[in-house]
Amino acid sequence: MYIPKNLMLTDPLAIENLISEYGFGLLISQDLETTRLPLLYNAKEGDKGTVIGHMARANPQWRNLSGQRVSVVFSGPHSYISPTWYVSRPGVSTWNYASVQCFGTFQELNKEDTVNAIDALIQKYEPEIAHNKTLMPTDYIEKLLKAVIGFKVVVDEIQAKEKLGQQKKTEDQLGVYEALRHSVHSESRQLAEYMKKRGLGDGSK
Repeated sequence: MYIPKNLMLTDPLAIENLISEYGFGLLISQDLETTRLPLLYNAKEGDKGTVIGHMARANPQWRNLSGQRVSVVFSGPHSYISPTWYVSRPGVSTWNYASVQCFGTFQELNKEDTVNAIDALIQKYEPEIAHNKTLMPTDYIEKLLKAVIGFKVVVDEIQAKEKLGQQKKTEDQLGVYEALRHSVHSESRQLAEYMKKRGLGDGSK
């Protein structure tokens, strides 16, 4: 990923939070096959953390990935930025965003670890159904397990970027932030919320 130094995100906790909030990632293999997947990042496992998930066994992407280096992209909040929002002139339109790319080695999980990976996803997104045997009886889960492959990516490199207009003049940052905050588009408001939380591009610095 191209990352100018002034846009580089290096804070481990901020990276972890970004992945946690925007965990629908893109798994990319060396042959450029891709799969969109809900994923979890465990910052405490290994030197740079691990990414866990599962995919359909019918998906051919996983078959030759064991031991191979892959990358996973997590796209955070993003939005179009109009030059009319700047006080300064001249100006051009752009797109602001936050993104993380993890690189690491793909490992296939055994059945027990696959179950744990799926349980962890359920605990994150809908914990109240985790032990609902009426909704998800054991025999049904066993059947579904045969149709998926669990995996872990042992991360060895993380690249993260926050292009939030933080290099702009304070008055231009404020113009962009206020426009995003009052936008009719939810993704624009999400970006404004992220900027405020991070204290970047919102005119506070």
